Amino acid sequence: MRKLMKKSIIFMGVFLLLFGWVIRSNVHASTPIELYDNVWRLINSKYVDQTNNEQDWSKWRHKYDNVIKTDEDAYVAIDTMIASLNDPYTKFLDPKEFADETSSIKGSLKGIGIQIGVQDGKLMVIAPIEDTPAEKAGLLAGDEILSIDGKSTKGITVDKAADQIRGEEGTSVTLVVKRKDSEPKSYTITRKEIEIKSVSQKVPENIKMPKDIEYIRLSSFISRNASKEVSDILTNNPDKKAIIIDLRSNPGGLLTNAIYISDMFLNGGSIVSTVDRDGYKDTTKASRGVLTTKPVVVLVDKGSASASEIFSGAIKDNKRGIIVGTQSFGKGLVQEINRLPNGAGVNITIQKYLTPSGTDIHKKGITPDVLVELTEENVKNKDDVQLKKAIEVAQQLSNGTYVVTK
Repeated sequence: MRKLMKKSIIFMGVFLLLFGWVIRSNVHASTPIELYDNVWRLINSKYVDQTNNEQDWSKWRHKYDNVIKTDEDAYVAIDTMIASLNDPYTKFLDPKEFADETSSIKGSLKGIGIQIGVQDGKLMVIAPIEDTPAEKAGLLAGDEILSIDGKSTKGITVDKAADQIRGEEGTSVTLVVKRKDSEPKSYTITRKEIEIKSVSQKVPENIKMPKDIEYIRLSSFISRNASKEVSDILTNNPDKKAIIIDLRSNPGGLLTNAIYISDMFLNGGSIVSTVDRDGYKDTTKASRGVLTTKPVVVLVDKGSASASEIFSGAIKDNKRGIIVGTQSFGKGLVQEINRLPNGAGVNITIQKYLTPSGTDIHKKGITPDVLVELTEENVKNKDDVQLKKAIEVAQQLSNGTYVVTK
């Protein structure tokens, strides 16, 4: 895997905030037809499923030769071709969309602060970002977005939805949202510049954190500084007896960060394995020696995805800590970002990943050791029962009284 990462950074983000780093450039095409053919060739050589969704991929190569005249023609043709793969994570990005992705990588964007994804054909809120208009408006992970500014989201792609939700600072967007067992509700939210934060030690409201427990809120794995920030916290607080890593609503980020941060807690053992289109399995192992041996509790929920699941899976399968919360999202695929001419790009699923025990968690997620649901009533009353349980488990682990149950 490390050899692969030297060639191109792996893209493991999922939703509205597309996390990754682009260093793979494919700039040989100069005409619209060549642009289309470039994408065809990239998918033909890289896509993880060699059956290409059980179809003859060659049929697409010259399908639009007599139709493509402009870049816009090529964009439509490429979108149509990629849609045949039925893979929401393999996607073409026109120059504007690619620029938006790049801005999120740099750490800021203009919008409402929300991660979205398509599940079973429905546009879903994966997670609101902490301290953003979306969170303050009351949007929650698991909400279904029925319409955006009066336009139905039926059949919409993540990219198109993101384009409609984003906009200039100070403008507003209206979302009609359906929450489980509730009637649809309309939310009008004012856009602003969203700063993407990764690491925080801010304890949620109404929670009294014991002085001997370290609380680390990791909201994404995107920042280049995320692993260093976590390392600094662990190094500068040697008196703590236990550590809580809060990954709730963390949609993913850089694979390197997931590996580096996992390595801080593991004294050897596997972190993650990847399997490519040829079935080649590559396993990344933790180095000998750890940054901390303190007991670890990891908080996850249905908004914890991708790189969050790599870290959680590594901690769980190596029996290094206890996972508390609800089932995670279940995104076990790896994407590579490819830069194309004219400022466009294409993200291609090139691998699937397995947890150290060899478990494929795609569309399944990580199962917590301690299941704790957070109800709407809990949220309304700001009663974080999941974090309270994590504190209880952390204290029991630190004093040796925690009992493993099956």
